[in-house]
Amino acid sequence: MADTAFYCTLSHEGILAVRGPDASKFLQGQVTCNLNYLSASQSSLGARCTPKGRMQSSFRIVSVSDGYLLAMASELLDAQLADLKKYAAFSKSKLTDESQDWLRLGLSGGDDALHSLGLELPAATDSVAHYNELLALRLSDGRAELWIPAAQAEAVQAQLASQLPEAPLNDWLLAQVRAGIGQVMGSTRELFIPQMINLQAVGGVSFKKGCYTGQEIVARMQYLGKLKRRLYRLELHDKQVPEPATGLFSPSHASSVGEVVLAARSETGVELLAVLQDDAALNGQVHLGSAEGSPLSVLDLPYTLDSDRDIQR
Repeated sequence: MADTAFYCTLSHEGILAVRGPDASKFLQGQVTCNLNYLSASQSSLGARCTPKGRMQSSFRIVSVSDGYLLAMASELLDAQLADLKKYAAFSKSKLTDESQDWLRLGLSGGDDALHSLGLELPAATDSVAHYNELLALRLSDGRAELWIPAAQAEAVQAQLASQLPEAPLNDWLLAQVRAGIGQVMGSTRELFIPQMINLQAVGGVSFKKGCYTGQEIVARMQYLGKLKRRLYRLELHDKQVPEPATGLFSPSHASSVGEVVLAARSETGVELLAVLQDDAALNGQVHLGSAEGSPLSVLDLPYTLDSDRDIQR
């Protein structure tokens, strides 16, 4: 499924645009990633937190000529837009929903198709390529995103369809689960701090950029705290795909030991990412929905957690 070549429409996400002379200064104080590392050839993952360090949204951010585009779960966009506008009242920044202005496609094994569109996308994670107003972004596992202005959407999608089969969104989400990239959805808004979804391990948190909303809590957890819950990849031999925020339980605990972050159907059942207590993961007795629910088993993630590496930016 997720290992074959395909393209699909990223219909679960929208685009929040922040444009204007003060866009960089404004956003730098709002998000976890360091905008100084963004450029025409470099994107980043990131998040926006509450003052208590809980993520209101997570996103992929891209630099454009007059500002930034943030791709996030569609169900978060209206609330984030309204909230950010309050802080931008005295900033020379314009915040808008540009979801209808772009068609975003996910490509697996699609480098030849990108090449046919004039896009030479480097293999390095977070790389960005531009051609004729098209944007291509490289993900950590080799997949790519293609962002197409609405005016070109029909023609470009037709060209892609002649080279790659179209797949359901589930195949894209399964690849995301296997890449270990967590994401905030509407039902998990303000549940997690960034380290709980391993955001610092995939380049989405800077510990050297200075102040941003929630920074004190996020930094304290990195340097002084002991994180007891973090992102795990698990499998479930069941046909029903659990929704984000579904509870995980262990017979040896009196209450929930975690929540589903993202899930997708696999060849043998379901694979998912979940924020889970370390002791429950080590115990190996984790169940979905209740202590008597379907059992889950822990799978490997494609990266390791290294606090020395994670704080380099």
